[in-house]
Amino acid sequence: MRLRGSLRATAALAALALLAACGTSGPADTLTAAAGQGKLTIGIRFDQPGIGEKTLNGQFQGFDVDVAKYIAGELGVDANNITWKEAEPADREKLLTTGKVDMVVAAYTINDKRKKLVDFAGPYFTVGQDLLVRLSDTTITGPQSLNGKKLCSVAGSTSAQQVKDKFAQNTTLVEYSRYSDCVTALLANLVDAVTTDDVILAGYAAQNPELLRVVGKPFTKDSYGIGLRKGDAGGREKVDAALQKMISTGAWRSALQANVGSSGYQMPSPPAITER
Repeated sequence: MRLRGSLRATAALAALALLAACGTSGPADTLTAAAGQGKLTIGIRFDQPGIGEKTLNGQFQGFDVDVAKYIAGELGVDANNITWKEAEPADREKLLTTGKVDMVVAAYTINDKRKKLVDFAGPYFTVGQDLLVRLSDTTITGPQSLNGKKLCSVAGSTSAQQVKDKFAQNTTLVEYSRYSDCVTALLANLVDAVTTDDVILAGYAAQNPELLRVVGKPFTKDSYGIGLRKGDAGGREKVDAALQKMISTGAWRSALQANVGSSGYQMPSPPAITER
């Protein structure tokens, strides 16, 4: 009986040791462990020109894509070994918490509610809510100009409602499922303006610089961060270092200029990498 108990204890200790060995790649080093395998799965937007877009020929492009590729390169992962996964706004936290992606680079605004579920590296970009209008329209100079106008945003977004509540109570709100539908409506004179983050609007203006423009008077201030698994302090440190290098070498500004420069968007200064 004593020998049998001893064997059980030995087996239990061996099992615990095996579990500990298997658990060394837990949340604290999730991103590092994935990069160590030479590949990464990264969540981006597929439908935002200039930011994150999957083109008709299956290519991925945009400022967020360039940022993600730079970070991956600094982690030792070649761009050809990145798997791109669509990260819709409502799905970003779930993609991280379930481990379906290693990081999210998808116009992901940092806020306290999200920080309860995921960690953020960065910030890597500062944005403000703005308006996209037709190039020929000189009547809209800011959100206060929207009384009597039709303002478009996507269903579930609060940005258009904020304009109505704070600046122009007599504006009519119009919703579509995607910003691209709002832009189509703007070009067809069905709405008078589209509202969301200025850099997203700049991407659409860059596609149609002869027809559209960003007003250029942002009326909010937010920051985009790189979404990571909660507790991945090691990954966050390495991503912060990669972002800092991208900024200091000029690669950050070059990527932004290449993706949205033709819109006339006023290039912001890069933010300090301090968000925690």
